Amino acid sequence: MSKLFIGGLAWHTDDVALRTKFEEFGVVEEAVVVKDRDTGRSRGFGFVRFSNEDEADAA
Repeated sequence: MSKLFIGGLAWHTDDVALRTKFEEFGVVEEAVVVKDRDTGRSRGFGFVRFSNEDEADAA
């Protein structure tokens, strides 16, 4: 299992868009955009988790 930090996301990026983009590289187990707990707005970064390390390396 490999978890990647993804920075520099556009403010409008959501979990679904993040997952869709990274599925180009393999099976995504989890894709999460971190949000501000007060406003609910994206903080501009997130995490993507792959079960296969080779797919994570390709991403």
